[in-house]
Amino acid sequence: MTGTGDGVAWITGASSGIGRALALRLARDGRTVAASARSAGALSALAAEAGAEAEAEGRIVPFPLDVTDAGAVAAAADVIERRLGPVGLAVLNAGTHTPMGLDDFSAATARALMEVNYFGVVHALDALLPRLAARGGGRVAVVASVAGYRGLPTAAAYGPTKAALINLCEALKPECDRAGIRLHLINPGFVDTPLTARNPFPMPDIIPAAAAADRIADGLAGDRFEIAFPPRFARTLKLARCLPYRAYFALVRRVTGT
Repeated sequence: MTGTGDGVAWITGASSGIGRALALRLARDGRTVAASARSAGALSALAAEAGAEAEAEGRIVPFPLDVTDAGAVAAAADVIERRLGPVGLAVLNAGTHTPMGLDDFSAATARALMEVNYFGVVHALDALLPRLAARGGGRVAVVASVAGYRGLPTAAAYGPTKAALINLCEALKPECDRAGIRLHLINPGFVDTPLTARNPFPMPDIIPAAAAADRIADGLAGDRFEIAFPPRFARTLKLARCLPYRAYFALVRRVTGT
């Protein structure tokens, strides 16, 4: 076990990328993982892969779900706990990315990303937090991004959703502490996934999804609020938050060529 607490681990966005790699990691560590995503086929393949791994002591159980449907998320929480037992760890990872800047600015794109990336998390929190508070414990990890630290070119739709998640977690943290709920904020840098493959620029310090999953699992074994990686890239962007606008925009132009 990784020290992430007792009970079922529920991962949203588990069909690919970080969520998929983390589901496999937690299953190897002996967890029962409830895996959610829209693609039932991809979840079935994930469960089969976990079952075929000789070193896996846990299991992965698919629960297909569209996180933009609040009623479906609440129902999924009920079904998971009825079938598998109480959720002790939730990793709210479902998300999507569409590059957007001046030339392709679209309210529809911005709204679509907010529905998945932000409200998908809000719907899960709405279903989970009362349960965890009533039980007096549990862990919730929200996957945001270092892209939420400051505005970045081509991230005019994606970045605001992640900034909103960072603010949301900061707002909830003190009350979660009082309720005995351990809240984690996960801020990855560039991770090699189908979503980052859409980026039209070189990505510094990019890491494989399996390496990201290991960093998350190790971080969840501790008590740190923020789990940010890769360390050098995360520190650089965190420091960039302290720059005045004049210096920040000059840095962005130099680094990205925009």
